[in-house]
Amino acid sequence: MESLLTTSGLFLIALIFLSLVVFMYFIPLGLWITAYFSGVRVKLVRDLMGMRLRKVPPVLIIRPLITAHKAGIFLTTPQLEAHYLAGGQVQKVVNALISADKANIDLNFERATAIDLAGRDVLEAVQVSVNPKVIETPPVSAVAKDGIQVRAIARVTVRANIERLVGGAGEETIIARVGEGIVSTIGSSETHKGVLENPDSISKVVLSKGLDSGTAFEILSIDIADVDVGENIGAKLQTDQADADLKIAQAKAEERRAAAVAHEQEMKAAVQEQRAKVVAAEAEIPLAMAEAFRKGHLGVMDYYNLRNVEADTHMRRSIGGGESGESKK
Repeated sequence: MESLLTTSGLFLIALIFLSLVVFMYFIPLGLWITAYFSGVRVKLVRDLMGMRLRKVPPVLIIRPLITAHKAGIFLTTPQLEAHYLAGGQVQKVVNALISADKANIDLNFERATAIDLAGRDVLEAVQVSVNPKVIETPPVSAVAKDGIQVRAIARVTVRANIERLVGGAGEETIIARVGEGIVSTIGSSETHKGVLENPDSISKVVLSKGLDSGTAFEILSIDIADVDVGENIGAKLQTDQADADLKIAQAKAEERRAAAVAHEQEMKAAVQEQRAKVVAAEAEIPLAMAEAFRKGHLGVMDYYNLRNVEADTHMRRSIGGGESGESKK
């Protein structure tokens, strides 16, 4: 009997302990007491237990709510719950609201949550709005009108623009626009010496172009941190152009030479062909004379007269210097 009572007592104690654990899980009494003495009124069942049932950790809602209340920013649990369920960071939003309120920056809860849900760090945005940051551009190379390359590095001081954080371009756009402005300014300079003597002229021209339009930042200043002289791009381009012209001229000369060689070969072939025809024709002369003898068209005296004419012609050529010419041929 005693053992039965002992077993029942242990079972009752375990049941009470389990019930207490379940109760403390669904209704975090300690968090409610903290909120109560902090001046934040929350309902045990409707708020705390409801958060458990909605899969919302009560500590992630109540503690930021207490922080905001102590800072004089009055929010409600449904607002913070809705932002948490939407995937936002409740604590960062509350911290950003407190920082903005202390710095007299116009930032309400709706805009802060929109910035947070847009993927930007709303707390960092408020901090940059209060304490501007410096963005350093990579080395930007440009060529002045005298053909000398100039490399410049700029430091851009920016402040976050709270109103344009949603939908505004980021730091990459600022860097790209500043680099484009530096290239344009150096490219319009008559000489590279003018850029080296007055580097502030670059920052003045670039700053006057309103490069922060459509971005999430406001450009406060653009300072040229370093200016170096690079290569003589103009001379290099002229050298490359001269090399290219030389190669083109050589190619055209080679083309003309090849055409001349081909023409010479054609002329030689034509001369050879004519000589072959002459030789063939001369080879037919004895045959024609023999045929003339057989048919009686040519007599013996006619043949001797023809040979005398040939001998006389040969003699005349020899006397007149034609022999050397014939021998050369």
